[in-house]
Amino acid sequence: MDGMPIDEDELIARVRRRAAADATPPAAPATAEEVVAAEAALGLALPPLLVRLYREVGDGGYGPDGHLLWPLRRIVAANPRRTAPGGRPVGVVSVLDWGCAMSAVVDCLRPDAPVLLHEPNAEPQDPADTWFEDRPSLARWLADWLDGRAWWEEHVMMDERDGEMLPRWPDAAARIAAP
Repeated sequence: MDGMPIDEDELIARVRRRAAADATPPAAPATAEEVVAAEAALGLALPPLLVRLYREVGDGGYGPDGHLLWPLRRIVAANPRRTAPGGRPVGVVSVLDWGCAMSAVVDCLRPDAPVLLHEPNAEPQDPADTWFEDRPSLARWLADWLDGRAWWEEHVMMDERDGEMLPRWPDAAARIAAP
């Protein structure tokens, strides 16, 4: 099922319905100007599906754990434009705080916008070891959330891969070292 194409129009409609059904409605949609300003502040283009979510569903306040998609202003504040070597990988933006310093992060440099899990709690020697591949695309991540198939759902059993819930993100070291 992971290889099946996802109709983004239907996905947006499903997210909108789910957000409307939740106890707290999402914020009003972002304007085109707000998206452009956020991208300028971040120094990178947000993936088209992420932009559609902000423009067509709302400027945050919905999604997994009831708060996917931080408002654009929070994304800009939480994602420094420039990072020092050994810091945050280049080209990623955090969109959700799982708590305990863990976050969901979208890779804005890849066409499918993979979703990563940043889990710094293990205190590894190498910062690259705190980055994991959650889903190969933002669309798949949203579809799995809507279908109850995501790793954070209580009833989903994780495949253990070398003792880890998710595979390590292979681009982490190169992106952290990038100037």
